[in-house]
Amino acid sequence: MEPHEQFGCNLRRLRKRRKLSQEALGRDCDLHPTEISRLERAAREPRLSTIVRLARALGVKPARMLDGIE
Repeated sequence: MEPHEQFGCNLRRLRKRRKLSQEALGRDCDLHPTEISRLERAAREPRLSTIVRLARALGVKPARMLDGIE
């Protein structure tokens, strides 16, 4: 699995664990829900600043977003 694909899986898992919709997560981190969808589907690779914003909104450390990526 490519790194951005694993990131997308991690993002979806963490978002669902918090019981957030893509819209709610987007509101919490000031990203459009379409951007959340693209990241989860690995249609887009995240920037470092995006990883940090998502991690804050999900209440996890940024490194957690990268679990399983080698």
